[in-house]
Amino acid sequence: MRTAAEPVEVRRPSAVRALTTLLAVTAAATVVVELLNYWYAPEQEFGLAVRTGWAMLRSLGFLLLIGHVNKGRVGARPFGLILAVTTIFAVGRLIVPRQGVPALPGLVGFAVLTALCVAVVVLLYRSETIRAHLVRHRKGLVVEGGTIAWREVAPKRPQANGWLLTARVAAFTYSPLMLVPALVATGAVLDGRLAAVPALIFWFGAGIAVSYAVLFCTAFLLRDKAWARKGLVAVTLGVLAIDLPLCWWLLGTDGLIRDGAPLVTAAALTLWSLNRATRTPPHPVDHEVDGDFDLAVSRLQCN
Repeated sequence: MRTAAEPVEVRRPSAVRALTTLLAVTAAATVVVELLNYWYAPEQEFGLAVRTGWAMLRSLGFLLLIGHVNKGRVGARPFGLILAVTTIFAVGRLIVPRQGVPALPGLVGFAVLTALCVAVVVLLYRSETIRAHLVRHRKGLVVEGGTIAWREVAPKRPQANGWLLTARVAAFTYSPLMLVPALVATGAVLDGRLAAVPALIFWFGAGIAVSYAVLFCTAFLLRDKAWARKGLVAVTLGVLAIDLPLCWWLLGTDGLIRDGAPLVTAAALTLWSLNRATRTPPHPVDHEVDGDFDLAVSRLQCN
């Protein structure tokens, strides 16, 4: 049995190279802006350190997105959109201090990072060259005609609506958006609010359980099961009912704004996408999901 030779790699278009460079700069800017904000913060408390660390981890997301772009994965587009939007929220909520006005370096850095994120989204969705580049499936071993080849694997499940894929990406952010404020709240519990320990344990447990619930619902959501849409709506409402009151109780109004607003935004995007999916037929070139965030979609309406 012979092995098929790998195809010769074609030089990437200049627009694709520009996008990967922009993503690398955005990843670095995320780290720099967060460090600046933490340095100039009036109170370098435990909660700020946790939120800053979480925001800085998004730089790894941009590096992962570079890999998707280099491989030509269509999932790079919705992944890049969600990553850019949530990065702006994650960084923006830390710029404004509890009292006083934001430091000028932090404001300038936030403005630069916002411009970079907007540029990433524009390139992903407005560049015809990049659109033509991001068309590939995941690769796997294929045996055909006595030949073993490492090549793209054809989708085995039905085509999925682009809005359903967007809802899936947004819903996957529920768990981390619950676990981060829960981790922040441990500081308040350690300061003497021992009565809140059961609620804090419940918060952590709910954040972990939500990840499995979203995974289960979205697995059938992409097969266009009506009950899966209702299940994801129920999960979304349950997440809001659990997280927002706990944010307000354990973290106060400041925590409700800083940690609740991003979750409300993700929930609104999920519900909006589910609503649009009921009125938008699948695009004829939609593709399969490739990993947790390597989602396949050819055209994501964002109007």
